[in-house]
Amino acid sequence: MADMQSYTFQIFALYAAVNALIMLILGMLVTRARVRTQTDIGDGGIAEMAGPLRAHANNTEYVPMALLLMLALLPLGGSVWLLHGIGAPLTIGRILHGIGLSRNVGPSGLRFIGMILTWIAYIVGIVGVVYMAYTTMSAIAVG
Repeated sequence: MADMQSYTFQIFALYAAVNALIMLILGMLVTRARVRTQTDIGDGGIAEMAGPLRAHANNTEYVPMALLLMLALLPLGGSVWLLHGIGAPLTIGRILHGIGLSRNVGPSGLRFIGMILTWIAYIVGIVGVVYMAYTTMSAIAVG
């Protein structure tokens, strides 16, 4: 059992690291846009700043809770597949959304698919945590 717990933690750690890399890259794109537009803080009223700022901010808004849902599953015995069911759509969705928003602040297919994948990750995570917590509590109450 300890080996499986170690393996699921490694999966969680991998998704956390990859999503941190995505965050770093999006932050670097904000810095590059700031240098290019000579914008010290905020968007400076410069339209070119909106895409990189929102791509980074949106990632910052969605990734932490998804990772917390994954982390909550570890002590509950969440399966490898459940972790991948959260981590894979989250990571792919964040990449697509970041690319789509960095290129164009208007509607785009990449942004749309990215958000849908992110919401799928949330739904899988929420349902997984509720189910695992309920079954664990039920087992303790009966046992």
